[in-house]
Amino acid sequence: MFKYSDSNKRYHTLDYFYKNKFNSKVFKVSLNAGFTCPNIDGTDGTKGCIYCSGFNSFNYDLITQFNEVKDVMLKKWPKAKYIGYFQAHTNTYAPINILKEKYETILSIDNVIGLNIATRADSIDDECLEYLSELNNKTFLTVELGLQTIHEKTSKLINRCHTLKCFEEMVKKLRMKNINVVVHIINGLPYETKNMMIDTVKYLNNLDIQGIKIHMLSILKNTQLETMYKNENFPILSREEYVNVVCDQLECLRPEIVIHRATGDPEVSDLIEPTWLIKKVTVLNDIDKELARRNSYQGIKTNN
Repeated sequence: MFKYSDSNKRYHTLDYFYKNKFNSKVFKVSLNAGFTCPNIDGTDGTKGCIYCSGFNSFNYDLITQFNEVKDVMLKKWPKAKYIGYFQAHTNTYAPINILKEKYETILSIDNVIGLNIATRADSIDDECLEYLSELNNKTFLTVELGLQTIHEKTSKLINRCHTLKCFEEMVKKLRMKNINVVVHIINGLPYETKNMMIDTVKYLNNLDIQGIKIHMLSILKNTQLETMYKNENFPILSREEYVNVVCDQLECLRPEIVIHRATGDPEVSDLIEPTWLIKKVTVLNDIDKELARRNSYQGIKTNN
């Protein structure tokens, strides 16, 4: 059996991590706090990343958002604990007083044991970093950094608007404060090869990160990517190809790195391609089956 598993999983799942750390069922509650992004408001760019719609549908308060999710989860797991997940856009991109008000509103809710804050490597200034350090001393804090790829040519193509060096420096700064770091990557970005996707994970495996989120590129309505796809018809990974890439990536990651996500979860009404992403459970099951077929597991190639 894989070291970090109590099931058939051959990789280090987030559910396993939470159960062993908190001795409880733990849920992340996704929140939209109404933040924008420096790649949208003109600070770094105005168009955003090409896969982003740029639209923020924030229209009601955080407590209401939180309770809507909590009330559903409590019916199934009445003793669950919660982590507030600031997900939409760039969640450190605001003055400190606004960040404090939003974060601490969620931390004040009963049974909230931590925060996950999704952001960009270029959007945590020194004042924010010190505040995050304070938060880290009083709750279970995780900062999620969007990287997507290590390849600068691809990064420019998707209009990421920050460099790999910027990302690496921010990881070091966060880890100097002992703040947990989770990194987002995207498989299937336009014109990237399988080896390029695996190289991204090999690079991350050599950094001091605690978790990773693996996504499949989603082509969504009303994005620059939709226009690019219609004009260029660049190749999209099949489900089988994606599963194969993910298994190769998992084999290259240290076993202690937590896999927060192994596939994307797009809004069905917005999705153009690939339509196989709709069947999330099937994709996850296929990853399990492929690892079992190989008699493989996360980190097997880091021991060679």
